[in-house]
Amino acid sequence: MRAGLDFDMKDRKAIDVQVIFHKKEQRTLSAGYKFYCDKILEDAHSAEADTKATYEILKAQLDRYDDIENSVEALSSFSTHSKRADFAGFILFNEEEQEIFSFGKYKGRTVEDVFKENPGYNAWIQNADFPLYTKKVLKAIKERMSVSKKGMSDSDKLQALQQKFNLR
Repeated sequence: MRAGLDFDMKDRKAIDVQVIFHKKEQRTLSAGYKFYCDKILEDAHSAEADTKATYEILKAQLDRYDDIENSVEALSSFSTHSKRADFAGFILFNEEEQEIFSFGKYKGRTVEDVFKENPGYNAWIQNADFPLYTKKVLKAIKERMSVSKKGMSDSDKLQALQQKFNLR
């Protein structure tokens, strides 16, 4: 423990004020525009208004926070939580530089392992409402997996088919 005290949290209640803040305060472009620029966002959700508001918010953030460097490289690094394989952040890289899912029942699992275990998952994503670039990244992973099978022995191919169709 940071304070040098050891105590048992069992049977105790905890209050996280950050969670309360995140649940009660809006996390929208309009709220950010009001907070940083002290303006009301007119025509929210129109491409032009949202783009202008986003730009103004960035300028206000750079004015407000002296510790943020005004360069694309620095801003990209500062504003990225994880290394992403796709723009939307549905597919991230783990510490071993393997693509992993960041959502759903397979969150934290490698894409390759999930596709081997559940081949239909990729088809579901390809037909669902995911960004096109996310689908493109997953398609490339699937193709990369198929190419690696060409160098497989007959025994490895048989094992892969058995796994695919749950024949073991």
